[in-house]
Amino acid sequence: MSTLHTSVRALAVLLFGAALLLFSSMSLVLAQSPFEGERGKDLDSTCRDSIWDPSAGTVVKKRKLRFLQNFVKVPRNEVVGFALYTQQNKTLKMTAQLFPLKRDESREVRLEVNRDGEWQQIATAPVVYPGWHAHFRIENWDDSKDVAYRVRHGEEASFEGLVRKTIVGKKEIVVGSLSCNSSRDRGGRENIVRNLKIQDPDLLFFAGDQSYDHSEHTAAWLLWGIQFRDIIRDRPTITIPDDHDVGQANIWGENGKVAATTAGPSGGYYFPASYVNMVQRAQTWHLPDPVDGADIKNGIGVYFTRINVGGVDFAILEDRKFKSGPEGKIPAMGPRPDHINQPGYDPAKVDLPTLKLLGERQLKFLESWGQDWNGAKIKCVLSQTAFCGAVHIHGKLDNRLLADLDCNGWPQTGRNKALELIRKARACHLCGDQHLGVVVKHGIEKFRDGPFAFTSPAIVNSIYGRWWWPEDEKAGGGEPLETGLPWTGDFKDGLYNRITMLAYANPDFSSTADGRKRQDNGEKLDFADGYGLVRFDIQTGDTTFECWPRFADLREADAKQFKGWPITFNMLENDGRKAAGHLREIDFGALGLQQPVVQVVDESTGEVQYTTRFRDSKLRLPVYSKGPFGVRAGDTDLSKVVMSGLVAEE
Repeated sequence: MSTLHTSVRALAVLLFGAALLLFSSMSLVLAQSPFEGERGKDLDSTCRDSIWDPSAGTVVKKRKLRFLQNFVKVPRNEVVGFALYTQQNKTLKMTAQLFPLKRDESREVRLEVNRDGEWQQIATAPVVYPGWHAHFRIENWDDSKDVAYRVRHGEEASFEGLVRKTIVGKKEIVVGSLSCNSSRDRGGRENIVRNLKIQDPDLLFFAGDQSYDHSEHTAAWLLWGIQFRDIIRDRPTITIPDDHDVGQANIWGENGKVAATTAGPSGGYYFPASYVNMVQRAQTWHLPDPVDGADIKNGIGVYFTRINVGGVDFAILEDRKFKSGPEGKIPAMGPRPDHINQPGYDPAKVDLPTLKLLGERQLKFLESWGQDWNGAKIKCVLSQTAFCGAVHIHGKLDNRLLADLDCNGWPQTGRNKALELIRKARACHLCGDQHLGVVVKHGIEKFRDGPFAFTSPAIVNSIYGRWWWPEDEKAGGGEPLETGLPWTGDFKDGLYNRITMLAYANPDFSSTADGRKRQDNGEKLDFADGYGLVRFDIQTGDTTFECWPRFADLREADAKQFKGWPITFNMLENDGRKAAGHLREIDFGALGLQQPVVQVVDESTGEVQYTTRFRDSKLRLPVYSKGPFGVRAGDTDLSKVVMSGLVAEE
């Protein structure tokens, strides 16, 4: 072989090696995680921008992940998956969720509205990666009429829906309340969506755990959106993430510190802040702006806020974000730091003064929200989980647990502070998380003196069933309740909180323990999954809780709710305290107020006893201390009537 040939061959080998090195480097860059640190390296792998490059090393082996990666590779005319919106005070906020884009595809989406039969483009927005979402904020939105919209990408991909007009004068506001969308069922949610279309809610509330694919939020979020897009496309929708959405089994956010494990009891967030913020952008950016937008530790954002729909004023809380983790702070009294199985323990040992639940920022918000009735007829609080432990059996029928600290029943002092503020506004509470549909009336100082609360059942209850099942199988105390259910009445939960159980929807006791199968010997098993529906009567102040099984069919005349529902009460009953006395009758009508907002203050302490709207104009206002009392009233801002030095009468 000549020297020339040898040189040429050597050069070819060198060039090939260089090309291989360059190609490997490019593949590494393509496959590189968009999330920082060792914990971020494998996150969102099914929705990386490198999934289209077979050399990038993103082919997954796990069956679950293979499903997700195949699911997200849609035809290019389907890349706009869905959209979510709210509109408040003439500001429209919308998030468009896209499937993963190829590298040569546009990173811009367009928002169009239909005016006089013609589609007009009103905004463009960049696609944010990671997450593949785009955000539109339209100021000075004309909220006086329904407006058809569509989100477009490229020439063919489009998602259409309807922005509903601001509700004025509607007698009843209807809210769908849902949570816990099991990843063991990848199919559609046709039954629930069909029923919701018939019930036509004015607002949808998804309380969390829209995703159970801990490290693959974008793909799981897309799947959730496809399952529900035919109902979310044309009405305002509130979505808030819970523990599984951010990749944890449980979460005590502890103001954003870094958690030791995904189990969570040390407090904080396990995965990088960039991942948590991506989840929050996807699920909450479209909500009205946060009332206090300062980040917590490590740059994790917040979203707690409020929204008014047709006169129902909703406070949206983040009940996990500031909560203390139990590990290392309280004595171990169970197999896990967050479980208590020691009968007769002293609750003061776990209710320490340094522990937080909602945190000072949210307590301040809740207090100011409760006193602001501008445009409000009824108030309601929305959050992730319940302010009690209304569960006895967890996961398996033989797993009885005294107390679970992964609920808002702990810490107890923080629980009572929150409920006192909710009670002062005569608000009820809606949440999810517990996988068990229940209605309770909270007790704070005494049984039944607090607000009503509705925990919706799981959308699909095939991961972790729970049961309300007192060990002695007896009804609780207090005045008996005619519900048709055996275990109702006054109880103390495992954290010694007072609750009155009004209704519960247990899974069938013959169901498989872990919910993997829905068929047993050909018979459909009842896992008690479904959703909640809440009806607010604007004229009377009545609230009705409904609880519908997943497989109910509202097209049939005999469709039934879970046993024990519906439950109706008046908003004033959310304050169940026994009055110490009443003030002399005040004729607010003579003062120009037919449905006054009234605030009563104990002038000896400065404490606001309550702020609420009344339907009557002549009132003998209840008071709960000796006083003397001040009264302020108005249509909205409490400035029209000011009285002082009032004394209670028996």
